This record gives sequence, structure tokens and C-alpha cells, in this order.
Amino acid sequence: MKNPSSAKFLAFCLLIACWPANAETIGCVTTAWKLIGASHKVCVEAFHDPKLPGVTCHVSQARKGGVSGSLGLAEDPSQFSLSCRQTGQITLPAKFPKDETVFTEDTSILFKETRIIRMWDQANNTLIYLAISRKLIEGAPANSISTVPVMPWGNRP
Repeated sequence: MKNPSSAKFLAFCLLIACWPANAETIGCVTTAWKLIGASHKVCVEAFHDPKLPGVTCHVSQARKGGVSGSLGLAEDPSQFSLSCRQTGQITLPAKFPKDETVFTEDTSILFKETRIIRMWDQANNTLIYLAISRKLIEGAPANSISTVPVMPWGNRP
């Protein structure tokens, strides 16, 4: 490409197309009331697999409150749960990666995130969604798993 701004625009479009899914907050429940700042809570979010329409996942995550939580400075604990279901027709693309990140969310101001990776178990015709807590400096063993058997999808009543 002769025009550098065209190359930058193309790179930006490719980045957006590969960006992991955004979640929609379904709701939160207070788990511990705090006198100053936000209360500790558990929030449930829903997201659709960005490359496989027909799969919806729900993830619950602990959120730290208090003054540091209110300011966005607290490190959320590595406590979460994951549930994914087939919610429509699933059509696998011809070139389907064996594993791919489908969702990420920062859980601290620096270095920590919750990541959800989709894996394909071809032998059992099943999608596997694995949620992990990642630290750049030191890994965290917290994880949760959900499986979605790929089934025919008929008309709903």
C-alpha cells in the first residue's frame, strides 16, 4: 500500500475483527457491605462467542469493593464460574482453530485478567470453554470449564 494511513486503517480493522467478545452485565449481588466505598459483590455477565453464533456463555466473578475497589485499584480475587450453552444453530467454519481466546477482562489495574479460551474436541464434537485467571508475573491456578456439544438446532416453539 502506498498510503501509510490506509495501512494503519487496515491494521486497525483487523485488530477490531480479532478482538475478544464484550460482555453484557446481567446483574450483581452484594456479598459483603462496606461502610466506605462500594460493597464486595459477585457479578454475572453474558457474552456470545464472537466467531460462533449460537453459543452464549455466562461468567460470574467476584468484585472487590471498599475504597480501592471504588477507585478501580483493587485486585479482584480469582473467583469465578462459567456456564456455556447452545442458544442457536452452530456452524463450524472450515478452518477452525483447535483453541482460541474468546473473552478477556482485566481484574486488576496491572497484570491480572480473566481469560476464556474456546477449545475444539473434534473426536466428541464438543466445544470446551475454559476460564482461567492469568497474571503476567505469576500464573494463577483458578479455573472453570463448560462444554457445549454441537447438536442440530431445530425450530423453537
